[in-house]
Amino acid sequence: HHLQLDLYKIDLSQIVSKYIGETEKNLNKIFTAATNSNAILLFDEADALFGKRTEIQDARDRYANIEVSYLLQKMEEYEGIAILTTNLRSNMDEAFERRLRFIIEFSLPDAKHRHLIWQKIFPKNAPSSPELDLEFLAENFEITGANIRNIALTAAFLAADDNQVIEMLHLIRAIRREYDKMGQILRDQNLGSYVGLAD
Repeated sequence: HHLQLDLYKIDLSQIVSKYIGETEKNLNKIFTAATNSNAILLFDEADALFGKRTEIQDARDRYANIEVSYLLQKMEEYEGIAILTTNLRSNMDEAFERRLRFIIEFSLPDAKHRHLIWQKIFPKNAPSSPELDLEFLAENFEITGANIRNIALTAAFLAADDNQVIEMLHLIRAIRREYDKMGQILRDQNLGSYVGLAD
C-alpha cells in the first residue's frame, strides 16, 4: 500500500503447464504485464518454480531445466520489485539466490511473540472461553504464526461443530491436526496437563 503499486500474486498452478513451451508463454505474459504496470511480483512458495535444476534423465527434466533457465532470464531482465517466499530455502536454485538483492529470513517466533500472536488471533466477537490458556500454548508449542492461524481456524470449526465456544479441548485437538499435517510428532510432555484432551 505504501508504494502505491499493484501486487501480482503469482499462482503457480496457473503458470506451470505440462505442455512444452506453455510455461514460458505464461511467464512471458506475467512479466510483460508487470513491466507495463510497474507491479510488484509475489511468488509464494517460490521453491516450486525456482527450484534447483536437476540432472537430465529424460526429456521432461530437460524441459524443466529450460523453464528454470527462462525464468532466471526473465527475473534478471525485470526492473520492478519481485518478492519470493519459501519455507524450503535449501531447495532454491543457487543461481537465483545469487541474483537476489536481499534475503530476509524469518525465524520462529519466541514464546513472548507467540503469546502475542495467540492473543490477537481470534476476532473480538469470536465465541471463546475465558479459560483459554494462551500462555501455555505459547510456551509449549514452537510453531509459526501461520501454524497458529491454522490451529485457531481449525479450533473454531471444531467448536462450531460441537455447538460450543472455543475451548482448550478444541485448541489441543487442532494442534494435534496441525502437527500431523506438518509431519511432526506431538509429544505428551508438550501437552502437560492437557494430555487427555488430545484424543
